[in-house]
Amino acid sequence: MAITRDMGDLTEILRGDFRQPGPTALRILVGAQLRQLREARGISREKAGYTIRASHSKISRMECGRCSFKLRDVADLLILYDVADDAERSALLTLAEQANAPGWWQDYRDVIPDWFDTYLGLEQDAALIRTHEIQFVPGLLQTEDYARAVISQGLRGEPAEQIERRVEVRMRRQRILAAPTPRKLWAVLDEAALRRPIGGAAVMRDQLRRLGELAESPHITLQVMPFSAEGTVGGVGPITVLRFAQAELDDVVYLEHFAGAQYLTKPSEVSPYQQLMNEFIVQAPPPAATREILRQAMAAL
Repeated sequence: MAITRDMGDLTEILRGDFRQPGPTALRILVGAQLRQLREARGISREKAGYTIRASHSKISRMECGRCSFKLRDVADLLILYDVADDAERSALLTLAEQANAPGWWQDYRDVIPDWFDTYLGLEQDAALIRTHEIQFVPGLLQTEDYARAVISQGLRGEPAEQIERRVEVRMRRQRILAAPTPRKLWAVLDEAALRRPIGGAAVMRDQLRRLGELAESPHITLQVMPFSAEGTVGGVGPITVLRFAQAELDDVVYLEHFAGAQYLTKPSEVSPYQQLMNEFIVQAPPPAATREILRQAMAAL
């Protein structure tokens, strides 16, 4: 049995014909390919799990890209799925090995919650990030002092060293917005996020000034939903929708809660949030109005 056409796409990635995705995106790509191969052969997750001496839930995690790959397991699954061509097997095994490469954030595992680890990988690999915030300025747009104030508020009583390491992580994340290959960011902020003086007036003034500067960047679009806006959806918390350069990767919705996060990947789950983000973009004043809104917020401090 020949590997599906998507395997050819993965081979192109291996040759470097496309922008090389990071480990998290590669895990998703390889996992999706393994799922396609299994389903094409009509093999159950239970049988696949038995083959690699694991449970069906392990197969599910592998196929969703939510765990690293043991190359022996991948090799055994390819035999089960009747993938005999050496070049095809080698390509997928090589990508699986690359998918196991640690991200830069692994050096901060002591201060990064397990549920946030996946998001950091997705954010690193995304080509377009669309986000809606109601309480704080998005982490990718925060100044260091503002980030320190937000993190200190959420980690009251924690050692200063731990707080500083969390600040380092947030600042390191912002590198994806820098040259030579900046990601595109489209952020819609509720006006409340601009009016809440996190860290005091001086810190907030610097943050608002920074937002004005970033809004001028060609790869960053910033809109503000004013208090006067009608028709906004109530009860909606922070939303992030990540889109990837690889056509094989569907959008992922990230919903962060107080003590965890939810990742939505099924089209039926993702679609309502895509539509909601579109509605926010239409309802908010155009990006050209953002500078004046920021000026008014700064004047009110």
